[in-house]
Amino acid sequence: MAVRELLTFPDPRLRTLANPVEVFDESLAALVTDLFETMYAAQAIGLAATQVDEHLRVLVVDCSGDRSEPMVFINPQILSSDTVGWVEEQCASVPGRTGLVKRATRLRVAACDPGGAPFEKRLQGLAAVCLLHEMDHLDGRLFVDRLSWFGRIRLRAAMAFHTQRAVA
Repeated sequence: MAVRELLTFPDPRLRTLANPVEVFDESLAALVTDLFETMYAAQAIGLAATQVDEHLRVLVVDCSGDRSEPMVFINPQILSSDTVGWVEEQCASVPGRTGLVKRATRLRVAACDPGGAPFEKRLQGLAAVCLLHEMDHLDGRLFVDRLSWFGRIRLRAAMAFHTQRAVA
């Protein structure tokens, strides 16, 4: 299939609420393939369809480091979560920036696979954090929205400095 162009902050399309998937067909399977190819090309561990300007509730995750644990979640819903802690996050749509975000590190999720079959899965650690991060994208949110007030100020200052250096 294809590596797709990633939307980057502050592109307003990243703020679009994704629609539930209703048709499980070949075009959905192609989107899932493209999401994996794009995620791996970006050296990321997760990617939401919103990030490639497809506003459907589809996301992919692979935290293995060797592409051996690809997971697809279509129309994901969190059933339970716990063990909240601070984690450092970054995002392919906010290149070069990181920040501390409060997230659950254990959860149970319900979703569908690309064929439309429902399933439930328990995730913990990095996989749980990654899933929640990607689900935020489906709701038009970015990790920068979850930063503390001070974290947002630091991010704006860093981005302004980077912009000034690029212009000079």
